[in-house]
Amino acid sequence: MSAVAIELEDLTVAYERHPAVHHVSGIVAVGSLTAIAGPNGAGKSSLLKAIIGELRPSSGTIRHQLKRTDFGYLPQATDINRRFPISVLDTVLLGAWRQSGAFGQIASAERQKARDALAMVGLEGFDRRGIGSLSAGQFQRVLFARLLLQDASVILLDEPFTAIDGRTTRDLLEIVADWHHEGRTILAVLHDFEQVRAHFPQTLLLAREVIGWGATANVMSPGNLRKARAMAEQWDESAGICEPAR
Repeated sequence: MSAVAIELEDLTVAYERHPAVHHVSGIVAVGSLTAIAGPNGAGKSSLLKAIIGELRPSSGTIRHQLKRTDFGYLPQATDINRRFPISVLDTVLLGAWRQSGAFGQIASAERQKARDALAMVGLEGFDRRGIGSLSAGQFQRVLFARLLLQDASVILLDEPFTAIDGRTTRDLLEIVADWHHEGRTILAVLHDFEQVRAHFPQTLLLAREVIGWGATANVMSPGNLRKARAMAEQWDESAGICEPAR
């Protein structure tokens, strides 16, 4: 039996007393590569934020033996202010805070590692460019470089391939596959079911509650997908409740 990285027991997360996810129970195994799939408003992003500690559970338990620095987290691109005047290199170096501390000196070795990470994501020579000048795909590559520098054992990705070009998606999926081969634990919120089937061996199909959790081929069955869609249609009939669940 695989070691447990994260265990969820009867977990409920709510916004203004409306459940975003409720009564979620299951285990994330060490070294697993898991997609979190489901309709809009299913609570996928809320679940990630609860695991990372950005949202406090309304009830239930999240169990793990991990430190905050063991997590690498990529939020949705819309949650990041790209108008802040910061260079590409300095953005990547934010991944070195575990080594340097919040106000510590960045060593030259870390700067070189940051440049190496940029080269690995195809952005060699972009060091001094401002993040506001980048395309959506280039900026997502920068965020992956930051994760490479952070070197976390558990990586949470919230819609990492949304609104980026096909080549960037393929390149970043290769990085995810490399992380998996290295034994890191990865959870990724995804909307593209073909990506889920092609690249993620485990899937949590979520529709505020768990529809299925396990091997992707079993979870992403026509019956489960119909059930998830039917639940989404029910939310649409409840005005104003589904929006915060994300």
